[in-house]
Amino acid sequence: MIYVPNDNNDPRVNLAIENYLLDEMKTDEPILLFYINEPSIIIGRNQNAFEEINQDYVDEKGIHVIRRLSGGGAVYHDLGNLSFSFIMPDDGNSFRNFARFTEPVVKALHDMGVEGAQLKGRNDLVIDDMKFSGNAMYATNGRMFAHGTLMLDSDKNEVTNALKVRKDKIESKGIKSIRSRVTNIKPFLPAENQNMTTEEFRDDILLKMFGVDSIDEVNTYELTKDDWEKIQGYTDKYYGNWEWNYGHSPEFNIERYQRFSIGSIDIRMNVKEGKIANAKIYGDFFGLGEIEDVENKLIGVRYEKEALREVVDTIDVKKYFGDIENDDLLNLIY
Repeated sequence: MIYVPNDNNDPRVNLAIENYLLDEMKTDEPILLFYINEPSIIIGRNQNAFEEINQDYVDEKGIHVIRRLSGGGAVYHDLGNLSFSFIMPDDGNSFRNFARFTEPVVKALHDMGVEGAQLKGRNDLVIDDMKFSGNAMYATNGRMFAHGTLMLDSDKNEVTNALKVRKDKIESKGIKSIRSRVTNIKPFLPAENQNMTTEEFRDDILLKMFGVDSIDEVNTYELTKDDWEKIQGYTDKYYGNWEWNYGHSPEFNIERYQRFSIGSIDIRMNVKEGKIANAKIYGDFFGLGEIEDVENKLIGVRYEKEALREVVDTIDVKKYFGDIENDDLLNLIY
């Protein structure tokens, strides 16, 4: 097994590293990659980003939203979470065999004193039936990776806040996440390791996986300048790109309704590839002009707050709806 050291905390870069190693580091040996992301939501390949996250909260806190290659549900990452990835040739027997890839992680945790850690169901690692690790896989062109999370000391309140979806009526064909009871690993570590940082936790797991006493003894590949230049290309094309992270969401319909002093406004939209494909506005407000003017302005716009703000600011809201403000209309649409 080859270990690729990585101290980056940017999830856009970390997923790009994983993608690059999958596509271009063609070795028969398994590659082990660890990464620690700053606050971010990592959504599954087939999920609707808009449906999985609390967008207002995400925007307020500056939380990254990144679409990964693998399927499965949305997960929250922060600096208290360690992610691992095994990258290797697809031998035709390993895909969906989560036990194969979680076994060395579970063994390492047992060696650290976390005796209750175990694989439960298809792809979750749990302690006392509480989940601390979700796992997923992806395969392409004879290569695959199996990756997962290890919640050492994540802020569980942020997990709830960032993934608490608003109550709007959204209908889509995206794969929905299933929420589980979660726990951190930290409370189950021996007392002498209770103050362990995520980096120290990573290094301890690494030593136990390789069965050595020093990082210097680990079989390591250091990314070169050329590697980093190519990784930047993956970041730009995919994980740092709105079109990939949001635009690849499945088509969905959304309905927003609110009663104002001027009457009710009911907006219904169809969103394809992250952009409004169709919009209809109903209500019992008294407006001047044709409401189709407003509907037409929305068509083709990214379903993203700042893009919608630019459009709403061009609309004479009081003319079409009555005595409401531009922000009232924006907050209704988004």
